[in-house]
Formats: sequence, C-alpha cells, structure tokens
Amino acid sequence: MARIHSLVAAAGIVVLAGCSAVGSGDPAPSASAGTVTLVTHDSFGLSDGILEAFEEQSGLTVDVVEQGDAGALVNQLVLTSDAPLGDLVFGIDNSFASRAVDEGVVAPTSTPDAFEGALVPIDYGDVCINVDHAWFTANGVAEPATLEDLTEPEYKDLLVVPNAVTSSPGLSFLLATVGAFGEDGWQAYWTALKANGVKVADGWSDAYYTDFSGGGGGGPRPIVLSYASSPPYTVPEGGTEPTTGALLGTCFRQTEYAGVLAGADNPEGAQQLLDFLLTDQVQDDIPVSMYMYPVSPTATLPPEWAAFAPLASDPFEVAPEVIDANREPWLTEWSDTVIG
Repeated sequence: MARIHSLVAAAGIVVLAGCSAVGSGDPAPSASAGTVTLVTHDSFGLSDGILEAFEEQSGLTVDVVEQGDAGALVNQLVLTSDAPLGDLVFGIDNSFASRAVDEGVVAPTSTPDAFEGALVPIDYGDVCINVDHAWFTANGVAEPATLEDLTEPEYKDLLVVPNAVTSSPGLSFLLATVGAFGEDGWQAYWTALKANGVKVADGWSDAYYTDFSGGGGGGPRPIVLSYASSPPYTVPEGGTEPTTGALLGTCFRQTEYAGVLAGADNPEGAQQLLDFLLTDQVQDDIPVSMYMYPVSPTATLPPEWAAFAPLASDPFEVAPEVIDANREPWLTEWSDTVIG
C-alpha cells in the first residue's frame, strides 16, 4: 500500500484560493525534458498512473527517492544541503517546517499561501487516539473520550503509541499533549501514561498493525495513536459501520508541505511537479492513496469520510516557532521520561 494514514499553515485548514494550479485539472503540456527527483518520506504514494500522466504531460521523468519519516527526511535534507538529494521535497510536516526553512534547504516560491514563503501545503489530517469498538463492547468496558481518561486504571496496559523520536505521528501526539497540558505540564501527563502501562512502538505501522487489536493483526491493545481518517478503512466487507473510531478531543492537526530544494539541478521541473501536486487529479487521489485531506477546496472526498472521518473541531495547537525552539529538548525530555 502506498501510504497508510501518513504520517497541517500549522494547525489549520489551508485554502489555496489564489493558486491557479488548484482546481485547474491537468497541467498544461510542456516541452520540458529530463528528470525531476522527488525526495519524500517512505510512505508517499499516489494511485497507479498518476505520476505517469505527469510524465507524459510534462516530458519529464520522475525519480522518487524515499528518506524515512518526516523527521528523518528533514535531517537528511539538512545534512545534504550542499549537494541536494533532488529537486522537490514532499512530506515535511508542520512539526519540522520551521527547521527546514531556517536551515535554508528549500527555495523561496511564488506559489500562494506558502509557509514562510517556501513550503506549499499539499494535504492535512488530524493525528488522534483511535479505539477498537469491538474490543470495548466485547469486554464491557466504557471507551475513553479524553486524554485524561487514558491515565485512568480501567485503561491500564491498553494504549500503544509510536515513538515520538522516530515517528512523525508520535511527535504530533507529543505536541498534542504540550498543547493540552502546557509546556510545564505535559511531562507529568506522560509520567502518568507510563505508570498506566503505555506501550511505545518504533513507528505507526508497528503500533497500528501489530499492537492494536483493531488494525487487522489481532494485537492485544484496543487504543492506538492513528488518524481521524483511519476508521473508514475498518468497515468490514459487506458492513456499514467501521469497527474503530477516532477520539476527536485528542487530536493534533498535521500539514504536509512540498517545496523546491535550494540548489536543485532542475528547479523548473520541480516547480512543475509541485504545481501538479495541487491539481484536481492529485488532490482527488490524496484521500484514496495517502489517507489525508487534500488542501484543494474543490477536491472530491470519499463519501464515507463525511460519516466516519470528520476532522476535529478544536484540535490542540502549538505555534510553529514554539515547536522549532523546543523540539529537540522536548524530545530528549520525552525520551528520558517515557523510555528511560
């Protein structure tokens, strides 16, 4: 599968109303030739034929280079800034966007609504706690509803989350707790979660598919960190309702950006590919292939998303500049508190 619940302006829905690429359908044919290298995280993917259509329309060949999750992606871009890994980056999220801009790894763009004039929002979604309805029904236990509930005795040893140091969703959940409990209060919350038996998995896939009871792998834990868009994909064949649900009072909004890399060999091709990511052809595909919300207001969402994948009305927020100033010390403190 190309992407499962990837790992959003930060913490807001972005409408690119001034951008000619959004809603414009296919990009105009170009006489360009050569290769454009897309550097991205390892869960990037579009449906079969979409990148091929861009190649046919533009005359360019797209080479996709994967670099781990969003954090690893930014680290590699910084380390290789003198010899860029490619031309366009996709997948830097709002927990790392300020670092990418400050380190100068992305070039300025004229595309409207770009973060700090360099990173263009492509999709967004809410990272939220998910629960396995079937497990709670079968065991006669009331489902949790809030972050505070997860520290209660009835939920001991039931929660699994991805590692905040190695996982983009894991870091987003850490930021949710900073937003919920403050810069001086999140540590006590995580101490309580640890005492209540939280399990930390290396990444989202391990947490969802191995440890989570509702992820298809038969894991033992019925509470997992995932996305608000995860439940529609648990509707059983022939069924009408998902077997899982997202707790919308626990969410942090994540945006994924694209940007032309500073020093790119093919900046013109990179801009063409960036514009293509904003067309209806790609934006309509994002919910299907990457399980995120498209930024285009004219994109088509799967009908089941309205019922089973609503966004949080009031997600927790942490300002980008605060994240940038505190990311590394917070991760160190989180690791000392939770991992030991």
